[in-house]
Amino acid sequence: MISNDMKLKMEKSMQIVHKAIEMGNGHTILSTGITGDDARLARAAVEGGATLLEPNHPALVLARGHRGITSMHEAEKYRHEISIDQMAEVTRGVRNVVGEDIYLTVGVPGGFTEVKPTILQEEDFLKMSLAGANGLHTHKSSLKDLEELVKKAHKYGLCVDAYIGLPDDLHTFGLSAEKPEEVAKVAKQMESVGVSMVGLMTGMSYEGVEAGEIHPFLKERLQAMVEAVKIPTLAEGGINLDNYKAFKETGVNILVIGTSIDKMVEQAATKVVSDFLTDY
Repeated sequence: MISNDMKLKMEKSMQIVHKAIEMGNGHTILSTGITGDDARLARAAVEGGATLLEPNHPALVLARGHRGITSMHEAEKYRHEISIDQMAEVTRGVRNVVGEDIYLTVGVPGGFTEVKPTILQEEDFLKMSLAGANGLHTHKSSLKDLEELVKKAHKYGLCVDAYIGLPDDLHTFGLSAEKPEEVAKVAKQMESVGVSMVGLMTGMSYEGVEAGEIHPFLKERLQAMVEAVKIPTLAEGGINLDNYKAFKETGVNILVIGTSIDKMVEQAATKVVSDFLTDY
């Protein structure tokens, strides 16, 4: 009854992505963290040129002060306690502020490999679609689980971006693949089950502003992913103003920027308050 409507919704969503990549001569950024979960900062990111935003449940743990958690590392352990309704509320608010021409991919409880198994119900996909999400940001760790999620997401007009991680990642960030040839194989499998975009976790998550140049082995893994698929590609973890050009040189289309922006915003807020109080 609505299958064609949802197909058209997905096509429009991916047009936004492809246009952003084209405008950036093959590259663009996806802004996340504070700029994904706070509507004011989402608008600020859009005013700076961002057309891709990512609200997600671990970042919302921090935004809401859930359990008093103040680090993303700790937030990952309790992200499953954020509800679908909370993520829908955030998504709806961001959508209201940034308009319809911005791509929103949303991380939701159950869309990742959670510490506590969390089941996404059929109505949850519809709820996120109606809230204004273009897609789901996922970190499923088995191809079977990913394929099931993709089918349900597509039913409700949601694209899916999914990630490849390392076996020894601090947290489970997606399907595991270490050597470049393994990365290429997994990327092709993900593309074959209908993933709209495939990404690679760099292994430098949470390092943010302090992260240095990328390791040659990481470059090889990224290049293997880029060369293996025809769909847009992403890189996430530790990308900052010092190393982003090295990431672009791998050919990856979308750089996911979160911690770097978060740290800068936090430092700016601290400085402004401190300046006001100087000689008060």
